[in-house]
Amino acid sequence: MESKKPVVWIFNQFAGTPESGWGERHYFFAQHWIKEDWEVVVFSGSFNHVFKKNVEVKSGFYEEENYQGVRFIWVKNPKYNPQSVMRFVSMLIFTFRLFFMGFKNFGKPNSIVVSSMPIFPILPALYFKLRFKIPVIFEIRDIWPLTLIHLGNVKSWHPLVLFIGWFEKLAYRKSDKVVSLLPNAQKHVEAVAKKSVEFHYIPNGIDENLVGFEDIPKDLEELIPKDRFIVGYAGTIGLANALEHFVDAALSFSYEEGITFLIVGDGYLKEELILKCSNSRHILFYPKIKKAQIQNLLTYFDVAFVGRAGSALFSHGVSANKYFDYMLAGLPILDSNHLIKDPVELSGCGIIVEPDSTEAILKGIKKLKNLPQEKLNHFGSQGKSYVEEHHSIELLASEFLKSIKN
Repeated sequence: MESKKPVVWIFNQFAGTPESGWGERHYFFAQHWIKEDWEVVVFSGSFNHVFKKNVEVKSGFYEEENYQGVRFIWVKNPKYNPQSVMRFVSMLIFTFRLFFMGFKNFGKPNSIVVSSMPIFPILPALYFKLRFKIPVIFEIRDIWPLTLIHLGNVKSWHPLVLFIGWFEKLAYRKSDKVVSLLPNAQKHVEAVAKKSVEFHYIPNGIDENLVGFEDIPKDLEELIPKDRFIVGYAGTIGLANALEHFVDAALSFSYEEGITFLIVGDGYLKEELILKCSNSRHILFYPKIKKAQIQNLLTYFDVAFVGRAGSALFSHGVSANKYFDYMLAGLPILDSNHLIKDPVELSGCGIIVEPDSTEAILKGIKKLKNLPQEKLNHFGSQGKSYVEEHHSIELLASEFLKSIKN
């Protein structure tokens, strides 16, 4: 089915809608591209371990959904345990099926965006590049295999690192442009490619008109105490998020000190952390909620936490969505991070403490708890102003579309 509009295909196995509860970057961009009279076709996986809502493919290899004008092609991939080899196998199956999707059904593309990780769909993208004589834009959300080396403690000579590294080099060298969410990634890209590349920094962002403000679940509302100082976290519960140090700091407080710690989200470290806190009534956990409920949830927080492991990996920068959720809500942020020019540092919307340090987080919480409300409000207003000026989805979508067009 040939479209009269220009068409962009996006290969991103972890792309989602607001209903999915994760991975909405390309959906939000697409809302603005559609207004510019582009057709957007997103190829994503039917199963994703971080989705709140997955898609059942009832027959064949994919299920198509038109979600608010964006065509989502849910490519059938197996369910998997995120800690098993099947997660990796799922990526390869997704990639393989992209070769045989019947492109005539989706409109001949004017360009293709490959968003990594996974990185493997660069192969079908380069195949379609030759077939249709169109440009390929390679987008880096996380740098692989560096993430595997620094956070997974896998040796640089490991076969899996070498395998992913081959795809990384191919992507940097053969793509027409490289887009990254990480501000300092260009040096790494060109070192791997061994040549200069056309590089565009397009971070994550937020759109107040699209995020929604739905009520949080009733049981969550009842769980949150109304007369205590709430230090909260909303997001993935994994090693990279430094939550083990956050929880250890929380355990250093007693209930009587008037602080409640609330962690909303899911991830492979969650059960371990819940067990550690089993005897502490001031540390609360709740499962992941819908993206459209996050802004409502954040009205219950006094301070929001964001952290990163103290790894050299993050010297390339960060662009986690939770920064922008917190900042849009006007929250002061406790940031456990190296000084890497992240949004908290650039906006002055909170305090930054040493990463991988329970003691530093503990001191940071005490400092924020003892600040006058006027100072906390000032932090919040700094963040809100900064995110509206520098991380507007409309602005970022426009910049991305320029790289697709030209």
